[in-house]
Amino acid sequence: MFGEHELKTQFIRVGDKKIHLLEESEGLVRYRRDNVERILKNNGEKLRVLPAPATGYGVKLLMVRFKESLVVPPHDSITGFIEAPVEVDVKVGGLVVDHFILGREKYALYGTLEAGVICRYHVGSFYPEEPESIGIAKLIVSNPTPEWKALERVVIPIWKTPMYYESSRAYYPLLIVTIRDNVPYVSNTGKPPKDGLNAVGEGLSLPNFLMRW
Repeated sequence: MFGEHELKTQFIRVGDKKIHLLEESEGLVRYRRDNVERILKNNGEKLRVLPAPATGYGVKLLMVRFKESLVVPPHDSITGFIEAPVEVDVKVGGLVVDHFILGREKYALYGTLEAGVICRYHVGSFYPEEPESIGIAKLIVSNPTPEWKALERVVIPIWKTPMYYESSRAYYPLLIVTIRDNVPYVSNTGKPPKDGLNAVGEGLSLPNFLMRW
C-alpha cells in the first residue's frame, strides 16, 4: 500500500481505493483511480503512495471525539492510540499526480458560530494498543493537577504536519495533551510515534494548540 511501486502493470489497493497501472507502448504507463487518469512516461522512477494529513478543503485542525471519555487521576497520565482520518498523495519525483481521501469525509464547527472554524471531524475510541486502522495517532494525556480530569475530545493542529508510515498504516506525529485548569494544551511534537517508520516531510513540531471550547 504505502511506499514505492514500480511503474508496471499492477493493482495497488489503498484502503477503500484501488489504483490500476497499465503498461502501454513506448514506455508509457496509464494510471487509473476511480475517474482519474494519467499517462506517465516510465524513466525508471518509482511511483510513491504516501500518507497526507486530513486537511480536506484546506482545514488546519482535526477534531477527534472519543466514544468514551478519558478520565485521568491527579498527577498521572494515560498513553494510547486513536484512529485518525488520513489522505493520500501519489507522487512521481516531486510531482503529485493524484490526491484522494480515504473513507467518509466529515467536518464540524470548532468554537462558536461567530468565531468558530471548520475542522475535519472523526468519532472513535481510545485504544491501549494500536488499532487495526489505516490512520493512527499515538496520544499521551497528562494531568499535572491535584484533581481528577476528563477529556471528551482532542483538537489537533495538522496543517503542514509531517506524517509517518509503514506499508499498511499511516501515523500522525506523537501527540501530547496536557490538561491544566480544565484547559487542554495540545502539542503536535512532529516526532514519530515509534521507531522504524518512514517519514513524509520534516519532523518539526507545530505550535502548541490551546483548546478553548
